[in-house]
Amino acid sequence: MIRVPAEATGRLSDAWRYCVGTGRIELALRRDHQDSLALLQREIGFRHLRGHGLLSDGMGVYRPYDHQGTRRVHHSFTYVDQVVDACLAHGVRPFLELGFMPDELASGEQTVFWWRGNVTPPRSHRAWADLVRATLGHLVDRYGLDEVRTWPVEVWNEPNLPDFWQDADEKAYHRLYEVTAHAVKEVDASLQVGGPAISPGADDWLVRFAEFTDEHDVPVDFVSRHAYTSGPAQHVPFGVHQTLAPADRLLDQFATPRRQLRGTRYAGLPVHITEFNSSYRPDNPVHDTAFHAAYLAPVLAAGGDLADSFSYWTFSDMFEETGVPTALFHGGFGLLTHRQVRKPAFHLYAFMARTGPELLARGDDHLVTRHPDGRVTVLAWAPVDPTGETPGPDRHALHLSVPLAARGEAFVRRSTVDEEHGNAYTAWRHMGSPRSPRPAQLDILHESAEPARSHRRTPLADGRADLCLTLARHEITLVELTPLTDETPPWWDERRLLGREAA
Repeated sequence: MIRVPAEATGRLSDAWRYCVGTGRIELALRRDHQDSLALLQREIGFRHLRGHGLLSDGMGVYRPYDHQGTRRVHHSFTYVDQVVDACLAHGVRPFLELGFMPDELASGEQTVFWWRGNVTPPRSHRAWADLVRATLGHLVDRYGLDEVRTWPVEVWNEPNLPDFWQDADEKAYHRLYEVTAHAVKEVDASLQVGGPAISPGADDWLVRFAEFTDEHDVPVDFVSRHAYTSGPAQHVPFGVHQTLAPADRLLDQFATPRRQLRGTRYAGLPVHITEFNSSYRPDNPVHDTAFHAAYLAPVLAAGGDLADSFSYWTFSDMFEETGVPTALFHGGFGLLTHRQVRKPAFHLYAFMARTGPELLARGDDHLVTRHPDGRVTVLAWAPVDPTGETPGPDRHALHLSVPLAARGEAFVRRSTVDEEHGNAYTAWRHMGSPRSPRPAQLDILHESAEPARSHRRTPLADGRADLCLTLARHEITLVELTPLTDETPPWWDERRLLGREAA
């Protein structure tokens, strides 16, 4: 039995909810995206939303024209305003990622994704700086400086990869960052700008980025990188399979920037993991499973000790990097499918949203917190085998002695997600994996996505509850213990429900 201390060991970081990802940012114009965002914010409540393509042609910001023999540029913010308004209406602020390159400003034709984001440097850094200043200046004018100061500004996305930045040209990225950072600060010196938003396996980029910006006196207010644990893609039609490293490799990646910057003038800067997940592919079925929630549980429980934010990529399967999805469940990144069917990983975040701020205990399979009103929550998860060589244990036992500032009894509420409960993916497989479920089938999937719930009361001895949990394979469970005040009338007797006298 694990005896949970009555005194808090500290405060639980909520870095896990600082930011969440979306696809390209213009998807926020669509109804399904906005309906999904409303559900997300109602049950979880993220603070920022990050997506690609703010300056890509789909947003229509950069609009060059010829007039009276002179080439001019008009900056249009029609879609930008609608996207930002939609986000703010749901209580989430932008985490601005500046990219990709407008075609009319690009120096080349190389693009990435089905929606063709241009990934070449600007043909004119002066015009790019004008675009950045115009965009940030407009946002400040429309939403106010105090508001926009809370929106981090990240320069580009994964420039270390040739798919995202032509030839992965490091010097060209340093030049882009330098021009961009100065343009941001020209709008207002208090706006927060950072990078380099590198993918895993390019840690030396961060070292050289720090050296370049230090040597050239370029503003850096935060550093950012991404974290994934999957191996090379094994392709099948409309999908992939991949090996996975243990989940603690994600935590190692979260910790890397601070380790690299120790002893430099950047040592105290915020670290934002602006993308993380298991697989880096938007068509890997592991994302849809109960395994995935149990795999990520220790990451959410401990990641805030290592980074100021770690942004799940992404909140919705409305995502088109490899094309329009071919089925409701297709291995998408999302916490939600299209039509807002909740996945097990969604429930992991929803459970985290119900934890308290006081950290009482944390272990390899549990997280215990307390709320200011005395409620105690236990988030527990069954260990998984990331190698796939075994299915993982059928059962996992956890025995806790939980402190509760009360006498008598406690009310116990348990919410469970595993292979069979709170798992619409399993139900979808049972119904034959319909690519486009009919309305009645969607109703069943929404129903099957509800966690299993149970309620009971348990005695307290010396201000403690004896909590014995048995978790099924790949289960995550949230147990909430509340001090109980029994207001049952003294004359009430359950044995007399049918009018019979009690023995």
